[in-house]
Amino acid sequence: MNDVDMTASARAVIDAFDDPCLGSLGALKAVTGLTVTPAETRVSLRLPIPVQGYAPQLQAALQAALARAGLAQPVVLDLTSDIPARAVQKPLKPMPGIRNIIAVGSAKGGVGKSTVAANLALAWAAMGARVGLLDADIYGPSQPLLLGVAGQRPQTVDSKRILPLQAHGVKLMSIGLLIDAGQPAIWRGPMVTQALTQLLADTEWGELDFLVIDLPPGTGDLQLTLAQKVPVAGAVVVTTPQEIAVADARKGLRMFEKMSVAVLGVVENMSTHLCSNCGHEDAIFGDGGGVRLAEECGVALLAKLPLDTRVRAESDSGRPTVVAAPESPRGQAYFELARRTAAELARRPRDRSSAFPGIVVERAS
Repeated sequence: MNDVDMTASARAVIDAFDDPCLGSLGALKAVTGLTVTPAETRVSLRLPIPVQGYAPQLQAALQAALARAGLAQPVVLDLTSDIPARAVQKPLKPMPGIRNIIAVGSAKGGVGKSTVAANLALAWAAMGARVGLLDADIYGPSQPLLLGVAGQRPQTVDSKRILPLQAHGVKLMSIGLLIDAGQPAIWRGPMVTQALTQLLADTEWGELDFLVIDLPPGTGDLQLTLAQKVPVAGAVVVTTPQEIAVADARKGLRMFEKMSVAVLGVVENMSTHLCSNCGHEDAIFGDGGGVRLAEECGVALLAKLPLDTRVRAESDSGRPTVVAAPESPRGQAYFELARRTAAELARRPRDRSSAFPGIVVERAS
């Protein structure tokens, strides 16, 4: 084959290639450049997810697919990321500078939701995205401890705007950074919802691809305020496998649906325990509750995360697993969660609100 024929053949193979998370590269219109010579196949791809660290895996998969089609030249892959704003619940519009707000919640407490939210945000940051994390648990903020900044205080700009703290590449804001660690927030519902909206609106987030909001348990005032006033591009529901947790997580998922917030999927946390001494795997909290919830509600199962004492120790030390042990199986599970969540978000419609000009009606004089 000449170079033209080889390029056409390579383009057909690449367009038909199914990325494990995103699906068909052709449907994504991901190919932005392609040159095939007898010496090499040079491919440029633009994906709607964070891509740092993903090139070696994708390059090897493309190399194998092209080789099966008789194109055995080495593949040189140029991989870039374009993360647009996705549609939010009507009549809201995405916040200026923040492309996508992702709520991580569960109506059940004690399922490890804050650990999941922290590692999700940290994984996206490690993958090259611009990420913020808002700790919306006013009564029990845990993100300052998880990210190793407990006791630090944020600065203000002009006594109005708050500068978020930086932790492991993530911008963090939490009520836990503004009050003493041992001081309880003895506030009624309206004060809590006002605190959430102020933390969100008065923080100088800058330009973000993702703002992860770590929600407290329940389906009350704060969750309703989030659904009604905060433009959320997608929600992640966390549960553990046992039915008592799944039953509450189901309520949280249905709440998001009733408020027209897109549910990106379910995370089954503490799925199984692998004994550190003998390697025996045991489903301590039951088996498959998160899987059944995802199937029942017609959403993706984003991850099955292990119950591992090292995850607890790493979180308590202020260096969550994605930071402390990124190459470990438990660390890679969080990176896979981040990639799948970003891919589910990429399937959502783009935000088109900026395409329509505002209409101003003036009274005739």
